[in-house]
Amino acid sequence: MYKCSFCGRPQNKVNILIRGRKGNICESCVADANITLKQDAEMTDPDVKDLKLIKPKKIKEFLDKYVIGQEDAKKVISVAVYNHYKRLLNKEFKSEIEIDKSNVILVGATGTGKTLIAKTIAKMLQVPFAIIDATVLTEAGYVGEDVESLLSRLLQAADYDAKKTETGIVFIDELDKIARKGDNPSITRDVSGEGVQQGLLKLLEGSVVGVPPQGGRKHPEQKLVNIDTSNILFICGGAFTNIEKIIAKRLNTQVVGFKAIKDANKLDKENMLQYITPQDLRSFGLIPEIVGRIPAITYLQPLDHDALKRILTEPQNAIIKQYKKLMEMDGIKLIFEDDVFDYIVGKAIDFKVGARGLRSICETIMVEAMYEMNTDTKNRIYISLEYAKDKVEVLHSKRLKVA
Repeated sequence: MYKCSFCGRPQNKVNILIRGRKGNICESCVADANITLKQDAEMTDPDVKDLKLIKPKKIKEFLDKYVIGQEDAKKVISVAVYNHYKRLLNKEFKSEIEIDKSNVILVGATGTGKTLIAKTIAKMLQVPFAIIDATVLTEAGYVGEDVESLLSRLLQAADYDAKKTETGIVFIDELDKIARKGDNPSITRDVSGEGVQQGLLKLLEGSVVGVPPQGGRKHPEQKLVNIDTSNILFICGGAFTNIEKIIAKRLNTQVVGFKAIKDANKLDKENMLQYITPQDLRSFGLIPEIVGRIPAITYLQPLDHDALKRILTEPQNAIIKQYKKLMEMDGIKLIFEDDVFDYIVGKAIDFKVGARGLRSICETIMVEAMYEMNTDTKNRIYISLEYAKDKVEVLHSKRLKVA
């Protein structure tokens, strides 16, 4: 009598026994195998319907832990990410209304937090996320990276799963560096400017692109993976240096009559970025097609003294907290005099590099203390204002002599 090769039950004890060339299986074992396959598929390829929607306020609350200020930018990004999740769900449920994606562009001076916002968002997302520097991109056929390399990074972040890649988010940093080099089309190729923008068009709008998994130039023999970019959200950032002059010129041309002059005097000349429009991005050097495919434009406020001081001490990963943790790992308590923070912030403002200047100054102050800490028997280090000034001013005077 035949019996199941898996559970061992004889043919007269089961309803159906499927016989093979070298073994048999009953209907119960087939059902168990089917359940196992479904569970394995759910673990390896999570369903879009299982995505947990995170409300914009919750996203912003998470950003607040790491990013000081920039309320408008954080709200725009939070809404964009939330709507991105909803678009994925809308597509899964096959609604009659097709929702278009709203790519975002962040405009702000260096050191105001554009890349930090992107990295912080990446910490909480359930979708693949990649940060790309646009400065390395060139038109196809020239030295540099092809535009498709943007998707190669996202594919790698998704563990080479094409379906997961198609639900991801890409942050393109330094977008202003690929601006058109002149207002008029040149007779020579603008291979790292307008040429790259033309290549980005198909990615931003949505199309099926052949992506080299390991990057295109170094591995030309590899098989391409087709990726549909219609559900990939693109967030762009750039300093757009001197775009304030373009904004000021545009606003000035609209001044006609006495009332208009009075309105012009109400403009916040210290923060002209808040008046930015798509027209200004076109004047800067972005082609109209690119501007049209990035409908959501937001700006980052310039950082004043109070904001920089909060950045130095308050966020979850604040610079001062990092140094204290480093010392704590060696059993040393690090204490700063309150005036030291104001001094560091003042120097950072002098350097005009935003929040990035804070770490440079802190490193200058702390390097000697960190070098000597393992040879001392002290279990606490106190950084006074005089000590901080001495370290910064001595180094500054040395560099002036060399110059």
